Amino acid sequence: MKCSLTDCPGVYEERRVIHTVRHLGQVVVIDHVPAEVCPVCGDVLFTSQTVSKLENLLRQMGTPSKSVPLYEYA
Repeated sequence: MKCSLTDCPGVYEERRVIHTVRHLGQVVVIDHVPAEVCPVCGDVLFTSQTVSKLENLLRQMGTPSKSVPLYEYA
């Protein structure tokens, strides 16, 4: 599928991405999320099924499999 951003000549490719979101005051990082990514501009699209699964993961957050350092840009 052609990139949805105006004037971008890219075509989306299936990839696995790292999705970062702030949820209930916490930064949550979810790895290996299936997405369509434009190799030209970097635009990322998720299917409605992927969005639903991400929302369920956030609702049922358990113990994370890993932790990472968080730095603030000040």
